[in-house]
Amino acid sequence: MTSPLYDRYLRAQKRRQRLIWLARLALLAGFLLLWEFAARWKWVDSMLTSKPSQLWTSFRELAMEGSLFHHLWITGQETLVGIAVSMAIGSLAAVLFWWSTFASKVLDPYMVVLNALPKVALGPIFFIWLGDHYSVYGMAVAISVIVTIIMIESGFKEISRTKLKLMESFGATKLQMLGMVLLPASVPHLIATLKVNVGLTLVGVIMGEFLSSKAGLGYLIIYGGQVFQMNLVMVSIALLALLSVALYGLVNLLERYARKKYHHEA
Repeated sequence: MTSPLYDRYLRAQKRRQRLIWLARLALLAGFLLLWEFAARWKWVDSMLTSKPSQLWTSFRELAMEGSLFHHLWITGQETLVGIAVSMAIGSLAAVLFWWSTFASKVLDPYMVVLNALPKVALGPIFFIWLGDHYSVYGMAVAISVIVTIIMIESGFKEISRTKLKLMESFGATKLQMLGMVLLPASVPHLIATLKVNVGLTLVGVIMGEFLSSKAGLGYLIIYGGQVFQMNLVMVSIALLALLSVALYGLVNLLERYARKKYHHEA
């Protein structure tokens, strides 16, 4: 049985959480209303900025055609694959750097150079090597994989060396230390890396679709700009925002599950 003081604390926390959500919704509603009335009252040119009412009409028309959700599915699929491949390659590379100090010292300068390299410059190369479809995946992975390696390796270095030394003193192999201490203790760092990867990979996918794709939200944005259909551009951008929110929500669910399983504090 909880104390009255603790009950009051819980109620206060719930009220605070509701206020936060209400403030978020009010901010969004205020922005949309300002945008709508600014276009209606000719403060801005609706031919250039569109307006929420036109976006809703365009969204319904495109949804009825079925093409909009096809492009959304293409971009979502490319993003999920890019995230999975980047996390897999990045995790394996970070483990290699932890396993071999020699490999880490040899490859570290290359990681710095690759991280600083503007990835958009690689677009034509990916197009020639991988074709118009797979070049999107190449761009997505190129943008996020180096950051993934750096973040996960940094997380490994923050793990207490005392625990690893203790296991080593008991005769544990590096593989046992990796599976029993390093990876479980690195769950918060892996989740943080995954959150960063959502944004980076989505940027890479859109850049790839700008350069070479024949489908996807990035393709719709380029096409809408070329034919001067700002409604199409704005609807695509709104869907990108919703897609990023959905992906971030999935990562948050994964974070809750991982913290509960590995007993990490929130």
